[in-house]
Amino acid sequence: MSLLRTLIFTSIFYLGSAIIVIVAVLLLPFGEKTAIRSGLVWARFHYWCARMFLGIRTRIEGNLATVPTLYACKHESMYETAEVLRLFIDPVVVFKRELLTIPGWGWVAKKHGVIPIDREAGAGAVRALLTAAKKVRAEGRNVVIFPEGTRVPHGESPPLKAGFAGLYKALGLPVIPIAMDSGRVWPRGGFVKRSGTVTFRFGEPIPPGLPRDEIEARVHAAINALND
Repeated sequence: MSLLRTLIFTSIFYLGSAIIVIVAVLLLPFGEKTAIRSGLVWARFHYWCARMFLGIRTRIEGNLATVPTLYACKHESMYETAEVLRLFIDPVVVFKRELLTIPGWGWVAKKHGVIPIDREAGAGAVRALLTAAKKVRAEGRNVVIFPEGTRVPHGESPPLKAGFAGLYKALGLPVIPIAMDSGRVWPRGGFVKRSGTVTFRFGEPIPPGLPRDEIEARVHAAINALND
């Protein structure tokens, strides 16, 4: 049954996503707000498909911020990459630069507002990250980063990537860590998804200006709060 539900979800979600992206590309001349709206439509469509065909729902524990914030999110599946667009207001997401090369989708993402990072470019990547961060700060938007850098199996807790501390310092924003357990129902590297509830646990805000060792330790502990 899980396999059948996954096949139905995959067929409908990716077909619908293709249509949304095509429409979003056609609307690019209308500016950033239209791209942001397209992203929200896609995220809501993703959640509807996940709920209807996979039986996956989202549960929120804790509170979202009321001021511009850096959200540091655990990353176990694709599920949360779509959910952050639905849950937050006009978020700017930090992700791999190579994703911007995807035809259509990458164009919309650029217009939406992203902070791309190239993990192979060394110091140049860090400078580009900080430049983009300053622009975002001036716009007063929320920022979402997956500080572990990539999806990890549920229960694992790798160290945070160096880019997180640099972004935290450049933005000068409070941090809210987010623990989650999406890997229980949407395992990394697995095709078949299972029904269940994904918990997003929002931790207490952490103030800006802390030393690197302290901020990394506090965020690392908080985002892994739902590990087995």
